[in-house]
Amino acid sequence: MHSRLFYLMGPSGAGKDSLLLRCRERLCERSCLIASRYITRPPELQGENHLWLSEAEFLQRLQLGAFALHWSANGYRYGIGLEIDRWLELGLDVLVNGSRAHLEQARARYGERLVPLLLQVDPGLLQQRLNARGRETQEEIAARVERARLLSAELPADAIVIDNSGELEAALGQLLQAVQRSYLPV
Repeated sequence: MHSRLFYLMGPSGAGKDSLLLRCRERLCERSCLIASRYITRPPELQGENHLWLSEAEFLQRLQLGAFALHWSANGYRYGIGLEIDRWLELGLDVLVNGSRAHLEQARARYGERLVPLLLQVDPGLLQQRLNARGRETQEEIAARVERARLLSAELPADAIVIDNSGELEAALGQLLQAVQRSYLPV
């Protein structure tokens, strides 16, 4: 049995940050680590617990080869540190908050180790959540909801879908079940 990279994707507002926050303790019990992301967006009181880097710091780390994965989206740069490669070498599973647009690059790097997970939410609920957080204009919200619809239509055949339209605990159960399935013989 080899270690896996669980690559969590989903539209902004689907609840990835809330889900990752709730599953940190539970995944420790399963030898699965959650990678932090490096982002050029300053931290907020609510939202993802990421590591903030200035644009210059991010570019320096990029030039030094310090990222296993990196991409740009929504006007920011995102990176996952090389530590995940070491964790995988040690036989640990790793869960990352990935980018839908970067899935194929991640798959090229990690091959069969990569398990794509898609967090979905009802479009009406997604729009409500995006409105409530107040970060985007109505046009940006409409574009995000449309991108979420397109992603669902272009879902990779091997993606495991997690529905977060109801209670967060139900989505957490689905995520933990997906991780548990990785321990079953192939």
